[in-house]
Amino acid sequence: MSKLFTFLILGLVCYLLYKKVNSGNASPRSRQTRQRSNDPERIIACAHCGVHLPESEGVHAGGRFFCSDEHRRLGA
Repeated sequence: MSKLFTFLILGLVCYLLYKKVNSGNASPRSRQTRQRSNDPERIIACAHCGVHLPESEGVHAGGRFFCSDEHRRLGA
């Protein structure tokens, strides 16, 4: 019976250490960053051709958004 009790205590300690290591390392800032990454990205239309694409895939120039460098050079 004492061996069973010892194994239960040892298992509980291992579980608590595991839980602390996996959740304790993430700072509040990194948790916030992780949550932001799940936010949808803005979709913007190209000022030249009107194609809609994610903001991260286009080019900003002169306060306008373009789908490529070629369209940026050609202008609106």
